[in-house]
Amino acid sequence: MAVAAGQVHAQTATIAVGAPVTSIDPHYHQLSPNNAVSDSIFDKLVNTDAQARNIPGLATEWRVVEPTVWEFRLRPNVRFHNGNAFTAEDVAFTLQRLPNVPNSPSSYAVYARPITRIEVVDPLTIRFHTAQPYPLLPLDMTNVRIIDRESSENVTTEDFNSLRAAAGTGPYRAVTHRNGDRIEFERWDGYWGDRAPFERVSYRMITNDAARTAALLAGDVDLIDQVPTSDIAKLRRDNRVQLSETVGLRLIFLGIDHLRAANENSPFITGNDGQPLGRNPLRDVRVRRALSMAIDRRAIVERVMEGAAVPANQFLPEGVFGHVDDLPAPAYDPDGARRLLAEAGYPQGFRIQLNGPNDRYMNDGRIVQAIGQMWTRIGVRTAVEAQPWTTFIGRAGRQEYSSFLIGWGSNPDGSHPLRNILATYSRERGWGASNRGRYSNPQVDDLLEQSLSEMDEAKRERLVVDAMRIAMQDVGVVPLHIQTNIWAARRGFEHTARRDELTRAQDLRPAAR
Repeated sequence: MAVAAGQVHAQTATIAVGAPVTSIDPHYHQLSPNNAVSDSIFDKLVNTDAQARNIPGLATEWRVVEPTVWEFRLRPNVRFHNGNAFTAEDVAFTLQRLPNVPNSPSSYAVYARPITRIEVVDPLTIRFHTAQPYPLLPLDMTNVRIIDRESSENVTTEDFNSLRAAAGTGPYRAVTHRNGDRIEFERWDGYWGDRAPFERVSYRMITNDAARTAALLAGDVDLIDQVPTSDIAKLRRDNRVQLSETVGLRLIFLGIDHLRAANENSPFITGNDGQPLGRNPLRDVRVRRALSMAIDRRAIVERVMEGAAVPANQFLPEGVFGHVDDLPAPAYDPDGARRLLAEAGYPQGFRIQLNGPNDRYMNDGRIVQAIGQMWTRIGVRTAVEAQPWTTFIGRAGRQEYSSFLIGWGSNPDGSHPLRNILATYSRERGWGASNRGRYSNPQVDDLLEQSLSEMDEAKRERLVVDAMRIAMQDVGVVPLHIQTNIWAARRGFEHTARRDELTRAQDLRPAAR
């Protein structure tokens, strides 16, 4: 009986994640929970290791053959879950699809925009032509999951969500999808790489922190992510579980309404009498700086996050390409914030609503409550509304808020948040796909544009650093902290912590005996 139970246990695993997966379509919505699931089903030309470094994926090598031409050599003898052979035609088809996914709330089109022509040299060789030298193409390919051209012509996002079109080349294939509840995976024995550790994986979405920890301790699940900070100390002492952790690449920040002009009303801002102001105070950099200075980041890290984060004033941590060395987290200065508000013409402050999710990021609901109290202390009377992620993100994508809490998990390159969050929104260029506050600064755009064609890495980093510094000094967004990524696994299981925070089925395995 014991042997039989052990054999069953070794073939199955259950993972509980703290954020809902909004789509199985790998090109619909740039969200870490979606990307994590996509990585189990689909493959990319360039993969990343646990430290977010580029490694070969469906491409075995890549090189610049001319200043404006990248060549990728593809892995032979790879097949999709439906049995079709993987070739360069599938890569070309995938990249052509990226800008054409209807209703995408955060598009992947930015990764196809620099490519002016795709040249299929032979079934295992593809070349990408760009209008100018473009150093980021391998990095871009770490974001693009490849789909099968033959079976994916005219498929819709719903076809992926129903699993009719969810045929990738990854280590697992999805066999069941209950939206917002769970995804069931089955090992793909035809996978080109290391054999997946489990025959079946149940991938459950348990957004309630207490319920997720309880499920782990009860043995109902084998791994949880987003370990509640209030449980970290307890779990460290519990010999039934072990933690895996690493400083991540996710910044938690506040988006700000830059869309409404200075002489327009922002939707959730009024005077103290509740009447419209007739102007948008958030367009004044002094007001934005005041709101940032009013936030005690160290108190949030120590008391709300219980040490599982690092205060920040930029998107990437120290040691990552594009980190700005002379840009420390702003000091908590409520008196200085009041002076700036008065200087901007708001000596008595105003009223604002701060929105955010309550089930997406670690302690997100508690963070917005803490910031609401801090802003109220400087005279900006703040009402807080925290909502389920699925409701919140749709409204944020429609620019309905005045201020809101959100996160961004970056690639390890400063150009990534610049292009997606801080660049002026442009459907044509593929910039600002997740710029939900519609921040715009011509200086930032100009430096970003220069960096995207600079092949000298040292010069490119200087351009990226300068652009990030300008955007942060302009308070395009209000950075709060960079999260520490923490998972907890039951005894008998081992998990590899990833800097990109993705919770993937293939990173859990039976513990070595």
